[in-house]
Formats: sequence, structure tokens, C-alpha cells
Amino acid sequence: MKDKIDKLSKLKEEAKLGGGEERIKSQHEKGKLTARERIELLVDEGSFDEVDMFVKHRAKDFGLDKQHFPGDGVVTGFAKIDGRPIALFSQDFTVFGGSLSETHAEKIVKVMKMAMKTGIPLIGLNDSGGARIQEGVVSLGGYADIFLLNTLASGVIPQISVVLGPCAGGAVYSPAITDFIFMVKNTSYMFVTGPNVVKTVTHEDVSFEELGGAETHASKSGVAHFVCENEIETLLNVRKLLSFIPLNYRDKSPEKEFDISKLTYEPKLDDIIPDSANKPYDMKEVINLLSDEQDFFEVHQFYAENIICGFCRLGGMSVGVIANQPQVLAGVLDINASTKAARFVRFCDAFNIPILVLVDVPGFLPGTEQEWNGIIRHGAKLLFAFSEATVPKITVITRKAYGGAYDVMNSKHIRGDFNFAWPFAEIAVMGPKGAVEIIFKKEISKAANPEKEIEKKLSEYIEKFANPYITAERGYVDDVIIPRETKQKLINAFNLLRTKVDTNPKKKHGNIPL
Repeated sequence: MKDKIDKLSKLKEEAKLGGGEERIKSQHEKGKLTARERIELLVDEGSFDEVDMFVKHRAKDFGLDKQHFPGDGVVTGFAKIDGRPIALFSQDFTVFGGSLSETHAEKIVKVMKMAMKTGIPLIGLNDSGGARIQEGVVSLGGYADIFLLNTLASGVIPQISVVLGPCAGGAVYSPAITDFIFMVKNTSYMFVTGPNVVKTVTHEDVSFEELGGAETHASKSGVAHFVCENEIETLLNVRKLLSFIPLNYRDKSPEKEFDISKLTYEPKLDDIIPDSANKPYDMKEVINLLSDEQDFFEVHQFYAENIICGFCRLGGMSVGVIANQPQVLAGVLDINASTKAARFVRFCDAFNIPILVLVDVPGFLPGTEQEWNGIIRHGAKLLFAFSEATVPKITVITRKAYGGAYDVMNSKHIRGDFNFAWPFAEIAVMGPKGAVEIIFKKEISKAANPEKEIEKKLSEYIEKFANPYITAERGYVDDVIIPRETKQKLINAFNLLRTKVDTNPKKKHGNIPL
């Protein structure tokens, strides 16, 4: 009996070595951790239960019948993060370059199915050279099996992709379907076709980093939601993200204890808006001052920076924040900002996370580039997302809300639950100067001193319309509030909305303007 136990122990130790000591050493020399080291850093100590450790590939062509490694290039199983269960897979680059074979795919599919059955998040640690060429269409079929499950699991359980090495060709579409993608500077790459193919087809000279590196996807394409300096920081940030989100669509996000009796007013908010309507300020300061412990976890930090998305806690409750950023393009809505925010709103709605919207928006970005690339369609995505969302939704207009952008940014008209405005708020079809030049065009043209006439009419218009009180009279904002009291108002409102029930008409699904 002891011999059999010893044999099992030996086989397990062999499996844990993956492709062997030399390949592990090579992985470390590239500044990368092994598949198992990553798991150890990510999950609670001692919580990982592995499955399919002894699975081997079934291929016999091209000399594969002579190369067998237990686990076949991916470590799969279940663990806990902050005491909460998760499913995961971690690709092992030391075994066939982490390439995906038939059995490799089957292992991933098995944990995905179990994650859906049990209602727990799925985390994929990707580090792979792509499909295993020697297995041909069988490996491609394995990818398609994973893509299908990614799609079916969307909105059922949170799915997080962590790209810790190459991710190329068809492999990129699994992370693309998931909710969030993490990448590491200088070691993570994602592209449909690599630099060599690009050069052959388009004659462009481009490096791996420029084409599909972490910073490229974090700032230019928007494919990556988070970019980190190293693997350790990345895995710690995955843990942090999970602390804000629920296990599944029926669950609620974890809450932290909050003593509301110790809540004090924040006088800095009273002075944060500049006297000049055209002078920028940092909306992230507003978010930090409203967040518990000034802890705001930003999503898509370097992409479409004119809008801010992320998670914070208000009164201990996890909340998704969408906010215009006056420091970038005056906080205007453009194509990238619209799609970025729409995606985030839909994630929050899918997983019962209340939404806070901070508005300071002059409108949609004008110009031929925006129009020809479909700002109408892309802007409609954000409108669709807010209108469709049934979670608690609260809006605070901090300074301006002009034109269609007022409607789109969770106005009362598209089912905003509570809509507040600060006393500096201007809510109108357009900015005062533009409005005056249209409304009083004749008077201005006939005036002896047109500039003086504009100033006079501007003063009249501002006094009448460039304030939140006309909107408040209509009930389109529920209250005009003193900025320093905002957090108290928000906590009270979100607590009231805990029992909110809202529904959409019965249908198979809507047709969002993709």
C-alpha cells in the first residue's frame, strides 16, 4: 500500500514540474512566473484544489507520441480569494509553449462548466503560443468550445482574463469575450496576426510591443482594462477587483463595515468647481472625496480618459462609478468614451452593482472624424446601456449637462432613480454663448455694439437658464444639494434603493446598436 502512495506522490511531483527544470529556468529568465507560482500568489494560501493533474494529450503525429507531460500545458482547479470560491486555469508555457490541444481545451471547459453550475467567478491566466499546430483542426475546435462557454457564461458569472505572456490568433477571442482583461508591461502580448504576418501583408514594420503590448491595448485599442508593472502587482489587482464584485448574477457584492455616525461633511467639495465655466478640474478628486477611505479602483484608466469608470465603496457598499473628466477634452463624449462607459454600465447591471454617475459634460464631440466613424451609433450604445439598466442608478450633475449628452448621462428621463445637482449646475440645450448667438441673432446683428449686446443677452440667459432650478421645478432633478453634503445624500439614497425592483419588457434580448 505504501508503494502505491509513494508512486502517487512521485507522479504529482513530476506533474508539478511542468516542462522541467530547464524550461522553468527559462521562464524565470524572461521575468515570468510559472503557472503554479502564479496560482500561489493569486489565491488564499492552501486553498487550491487541482483537477485533471494527470491528463495527457492523445496526439500521435509529428513526434508527439514521444512527448507527454502530465497536465498537458494547463493547470486547472478551484480555490478561494478572500475566503470566496473561484474557478481558474493557468496555462503553462513550459509545456509545448502553453499551446492549446484537444485535452488542454477539455480541461478548461470542465472548470468553466463547473463554475457556471456553482455560480462562481472564472479566472484565466493566459500564457500560450496559440493552437497546437500538430493537432490541426482538433485544437481549433477546442478554442471554439471555450468561446461558446465564454459567451454562455457572460452575465452569469464574472469572467476575468489575465494575459501574462503571448496570446495570439484565435486565442485572443476568449479574453475578448470576458468581462475584464489584465496585462503586464513588456511581457504580455495580444494580436490576431503577429508582426511578421503584418509585414508580409501590409509591409508595415512594427514590434511586438507596438502591435500588441500592454500599453498599446491599455491606451490605444481599449482591449486591456488594466495594465500593471509586473505579475505580482497584476495578481494583487485581480484580488482587489474581485473584492468589489459578486460571485454571480444572483449574488450581491461584498460589503465592508461602515459607521455612518462617524461620517462628516467634506468642505473641499464646496470649492472644487472653478469660478470659470471653461476651466478644468480633476473629477477623480471628487470621486476620491466621495469614496470610503478615498479608495477608487479605476477601470480602463488610460483609454478614453475623457470619461472615468471604476469601483468604489459608499457607506461600505460596492458601487460602479461613471464620470465625465473635465481635464480631458473638457469631459466631452466621443466614440471611445461612449463604448467604454456603455460596456461598464452593462457589467454593473448584469451583476447587481449600483451605479453612480457624475456629470460635467458639454455634449458630444463634433467633427467629420467622429461623424464618419459613427458617433451616432456609438453614442447610442451608452444611451441604450443606461436605459436598459435596472440596478439602482443615481446621478449628480456637478457643473454642466448640455444637449443630448444631458439625456444620455443617466437623466431622470431614462430611469435615473435619484438625480441631484450642485448649485453651480447648468442644464441646457447648449452652452450660454452659443444659445445667445442663436436666440438673439437678429438683435445682435442690429445692435450698434454687437459685443456689448452679446454680453447683455448672455447675462440675461445665464441668470434664467444656466442654473439647476428650472430643471428642479420640473422634477427632472430631485434636489439641488450643497456639495459637502453629497456623500450623505448618496449613502441615504443607495440604502433606500436596496429593495428597488425594476423590469424591462419581456423579450429574447434587445438589439444594442453594435
